Amino acid sequence: MGLLDGKTALITGAARGIGKAIALKFASEGANVAFTDLAIDENAQNTEKEIAAMGVKTKGYASNAANFEDTAKVVAEIHKDFGRIDILVNNAGITRDGLMMRMSEQQWDMVINVNLKSAFNFIHACTPIMMRQKSGSIINMSSVVGVSGNAGQANYSASKAGMIGLAKSIAKELGSRGIRANAIAPGFIITEMTDQLSEEVKADWAKNIPLRRGGTPEDVANVATFLASDLSSYVSGQVVNVCGGMNT
Repeated sequence: MGLLDGKTALITGAARGIGKAIALKFASEGANVAFTDLAIDENAQNTEKEIAAMGVKTKGYASNAANFEDTAKVVAEIHKDFGRIDILVNNAGITRDGLMMRMSEQQWDMVINVNLKSAFNFIHACTPIMMRQKSGSIINMSSVVGVSGNAGQANYSASKAGMIGLAKSIAKELGSRGIRANAIAPGFIITEMTDQLSEEVKADWAKNIPLRRGGTPEDVANVATFLASDLSSYVSGQVVNVCGGMNT
């Protein structure tokens, strides 16, 4: 028996990377999985096939997560297709790094809209469904830089800190309705993007991590599974750092 049998999960930005790892892990624990990405391209189609191979219901949806009206339509479509939404993982995100004095307004707005406003959009659309069900788990994907800040990433750090405040506020607002909200703050996770860094850069990162290695998307997915499942039924309003001790 899987930890998520009978549950339906909605994961944003799940065609690749951490989002995909979460989708696959949820499916392996018995959850039906709806996921979104900006376009349902070859990557997204392959993700859909991998999830379906686990014997659960799945479908990918093209979604501009930063658009309020588009999000409402996509969530309504997912609810119609799957009948319920038990788990929401706000994972969609981008970076547009730069020092504050050189950062353009466009760089700021793009990151805030995709990373933070998208989470508001999906929570706003999903909570009425969860309230009627009298249950739900919302997981916001933050970052260690949302906890500690990072030079050259003021926009990204602000957006990820906002994800923490959003989760804590929702936990207080909706706890009486059986809805939990938490945040995960990954550290240096080896994905397609970070794997392109030189071995020297990755080695320097590892020196500052007590566990002396970068994390994997599966490390994050395991924590997300705990927060999505009934194992964490009394955990809400929390931030779980998945960083190998870097933020200790």
